[in-house]
Amino acid sequence: MKNMKNRQIIFTEKNTAALLEVPYVAPQYGEVTVETEFSTVSCGTERANIIGIVNPFPINYLGYSSSGRVIAVGDGVTDIQMGDRVVVYWGKHAKYNTISRDRVVKIDDGVNMQEAAMSFITTFPLAAIRKTRLEIGESAIVLGLGLLGQLAVKLLKASGACPIIAVDLVPERRAEALSNGADYAFAPSEEDFAKKVKEITDGGANVAIEVTGVGQGLDLALDCMARFGRVALLGCTRDKNFVIDYYGKVHCPGITLIGAHTMARPDNESHAGWFTHRDDIKAVFKLIRGGRLDVSSVIKKTYSPEKCFDVYTQLVNDRNFPITVQFDWSLLK
Repeated sequence: MKNMKNRQIIFTEKNTAALLEVPYVAPQYGEVTVETEFSTVSCGTERANIIGIVNPFPINYLGYSSSGRVIAVGDGVTDIQMGDRVVVYWGKHAKYNTISRDRVVKIDDGVNMQEAAMSFITTFPLAAIRKTRLEIGESAIVLGLGLLGQLAVKLLKASGACPIIAVDLVPERRAEALSNGADYAFAPSEEDFAKKVKEITDGGANVAIEVTGVGQGLDLALDCMARFGRVALLGCTRDKNFVIDYYGKVHCPGITLIGAHTMARPDNESHAGWFTHRDDIKAVFKLIRGGRLDVSSVIKKTYSPEKCFDVYTQLVNDRNFPITVQFDWSLLK
């Protein structure tokens, strides 16, 4: 494998992505190399990075939810074999990912490679729902119906939430949420929006999954909550300049605000409400195999990595960018 070449999608400058040749790295002790089949675009995170909200360029660490086959195994790895189908989490949009054995999970029979490439990102809303301690029959509202919001609707349905209310400005996304299991779908701009939610839920939503990533979304969620409701902050609200009436909307009604970033997890041992990445990936596999969760329906477009410039240009400029896009690395020429 000395002469092997690797290729990776890199954000070279603001609003620009390129597929570049990078060095192939052989696995060291405790590592494996995975030849990628599919990698999933995380629209919110990757858009924030490519438009330069936070980080300097170049940016070369995106593509954290992918699937592939093991082609090399380093010393000290005994439970992963050449040819194993695996999920790579916290990997990269690259033809070959050389990564710690702890960052791969074997794919269950009955789960295809495209579904598997969705499994890690699916654990984000799954963890948010776990942290709210949702009970069967409790009402739930999802604000923001991009990829994570649509997956949240599906997972809430599988978890026994009722009714499920989906909220987004885009009509097509509201329609999709209804097909994914929501009982109601509203635009946040509707007249008497919060009043309607409270009527439907008999006093307010017990659980909210906030995925808009803007302060106004959190403020709107709080207007819709039942007493002692729980709000999971799944969207990354990077803007600090917004005001919430914490006394009236959080303190007095006893609302719990939950930081639901996917890194806020135990590293090694799962327990009620708090699962490790690996255990949640395995849970997603079980749900797919058991027919409780369909992640393939949210995959809208598949492209060769060679089309990455066009894909990310659309992500930057088009508010109607498809909910889920994957790169098919077998299409590389």
